[in-house]
Amino acid sequence: MLIGLPIPHSKPEASLATCYTPTEMLAKLVGFPTVSDQSNLDLIAFVESYLSDHGVASTRVYDDTKQKAALFATVGPNVDGGVVLSAHTDVVPVEGQDWISDPFDLRAADGRLYGRGSADMKGFAAATLAHVPHFLAANLKVPIHIALSYDEEVGCFGAPPMIARMLADGPRPAVVFVGEPTNMQVVTGHKGIIVLKTKISGHAVHSSQLDRGVSAISVAAKLISWMDSRTAENLAQADPECPFNPPYTTLHCGTIKGGNAHNITAGHCEFITDIRLLPNESGAEWVQRYRKFINDSVLPGMKAISENCDIQVTEAANVPGLKPEANGAAELMARQLTGDNATNVVVYATEGGQFQEQDLSTVVCGPGSIDQAHQPNEFIEAAELAKCSAMLDQLCAKLS
Repeated sequence: MLIGLPIPHSKPEASLATCYTPTEMLAKLVGFPTVSDQSNLDLIAFVESYLSDHGVASTRVYDDTKQKAALFATVGPNVDGGVVLSAHTDVVPVEGQDWISDPFDLRAADGRLYGRGSADMKGFAAATLAHVPHFLAANLKVPIHIALSYDEEVGCFGAPPMIARMLADGPRPAVVFVGEPTNMQVVTGHKGIIVLKTKISGHAVHSSQLDRGVSAISVAAKLISWMDSRTAENLAQADPECPFNPPYTTLHCGTIKGGNAHNITAGHCEFITDIRLLPNESGAEWVQRYRKFINDSVLPGMKAISENCDIQVTEAANVPGLKPEANGAAELMARQLTGDNATNVVVYATEGGQFQEQDLSTVVCGPGSIDQAHQPNEFIEAAELAKCSAMLDQLCAKLS
C-alpha cells in the first residue's frame, strides 16, 4: 500500500504494474549509486520502465556525453496549469566517510532510513514516484509533472536543458515544487551561487631576483584579499531585516594550489571561489566587478614585467537564487497543502531559481533535513516520508 492510500485498481493499464510504498521506492532509488561523477542511466531506465508499466510516457534529456540524462513525465490531462514535482537524481561521494552500513543499501533502524541520497534528495523522488498509481486513479483537472535532473550537486547543470525541453514540448505548468530537504517547510527564497576558477600565469625567476619576476601566488593573494574585502563591505552594509543568515553576499576561496619551490617565484597558481549571493543581486555584475579589478588594478602591473603574464577566469557554475514571490501561486498552494505559514529561506542553492527564471512560480519543499545532506550515515526520518506522502495526497485531492 501507499502510505495512507489504497493501491488504485480502477485503471486497466495500471492493474498489472508493480506498486511501491515510498519506503520501497526509496530503497530502489538509493540502490543506484548515482554519484555525480558516474552515470545515472540505470536509475533513469528503472524510472522509465516503472512509468511505462503504469501507462505513463516519459522523455529523456541527455547531457553531451550521453552518459547522464534527465527525465520528465506528465500524468493527467494535456493542459496548461499543472504542478511540477522536481528532484535531482545525483548524490555526493561516500569515499572517506565512516559509514556503518552499505550507503547504497537502504537500512531501516529506529524510525530512520539510512542511505546515500535518502534525504538529499531521493526521498522526495521516491514519494512522488510511489504516488503515480494514485495520480492516475484521480480525476486530475490539470497535470502533475515529474521532473528528475542530473548533476545538481556539481553545479545544477542538468535542470536547465530539461526545463527548456519541458516548456518546448508543453503543456506549461503553473507551479513548481522542488523537493529538497526542508522538513516539509515551505521555503520561498534561497541564495544563488557562482563558482569561479581563477588561473594565474606569473613569471618565474630565482627568488633572489624577486623584482624581475611575478609571483602568481602573490597575485592570487591580492585577488583573494579583494574578495575578503568585498565580503567585509557586504557585512557592514547588511540589511538587519534581511531574512538570510548571513544576511549578505559572501565571497570565499575554497581551494588553492601553485608554485614549485620556496626559492622560485611561482609561475602558476589557481584557486576556486564561490560567491553566495542574495537572490536580488546579479551574479553577472559580481563577475564583472571581479574582472574589472583584475583588468584595471592587477594585470597591468604583471604585464609591465612580462607580457606572458595572464589571469584567466572561468565560470564553473552559475546558479540563480530563488526570489520570494509576492502572492506567488506556488507559495499559496504549498502553504495550503502543508499548513506551514512561517517565513522560511535558506542559504544553500537549489534548482528552484532555474525554474523561476523561466517565469514558473516556485517554492522548495521536501522531506528530510538538510543537516543530513552529504553526511556519513545520511538518513531521513520515516515520519518525514509520511508527511510528504500526506502532502501529495492533498495535492491530488486539490487538483481533482
